[in-house]
Amino acid sequence: MNRTKKEQILPKIEKLMEENGGIIKASQLYPLGLTYRGIQGLVAEGTLDHVKSGYYSMNYKEKTEEEIIYGLFPDAILTMDTALYYYGYISQRPFAWSFAVSKNTSKSRFKIEYPLIHPYYTEPDVLKIGVTEIPFNGEVIHIYEKERLICECLKYEERLEHDTMKAALMKYIREPEKDIAKLMMYARERKVVLKVQNRIGVWL
Repeated sequence: MNRTKKEQILPKIEKLMEENGGIIKASQLYPLGLTYRGIQGLVAEGTLDHVKSGYYSMNYKEKTEEEIIYGLFPDAILTMDTALYYYGYISQRPFAWSFAVSKNTSKSRFKIEYPLIHPYYTEPDVLKIGVTEIPFNGEVIHIYEKERLICECLKYEERLEHDTMKAALMKYIREPEKDIAKLMMYARERKVVLKVQNRIGVWL
């Protein structure tokens, strides 16, 4: 790519990056006039960073894990220990990112080396139930409401450390704004009513 064309196209790439959470697909670059060879040339010279197959970024190594997750998986819903951490229910940040996605999504999307991720493949008809948002860098990240989250943790508690599960339940029990009616609604939806009654009901 000659210097003039590069100077013309770089501002467009930067704008596209800004609009898409800092990570874009190759298919988004082609309409700017870039070919596959042109993209690879920008990677070779260090202008673009190759994130994973078909995905590119700028200054990738300087991005936070949150920025990477938001850029690669805008449809992901934070759940399990990752969501517990963001709610302050546990103090130690989990080693891997846990998020819920539709079970119909392509599994190849999640073949990345960094950051470590743990997708929970969920039925589409229940995936979006109880989803809320938390602000991040002028954007939002999707996360389950606390009541839905507690039900998810009880449903998959064998995947959590015992101390993590215990801490999460006690934090929720002490939550001044907890909504027990909503908790039971999600418990019925996620088929964990007995667990909720046995693990939480005795404290209420």
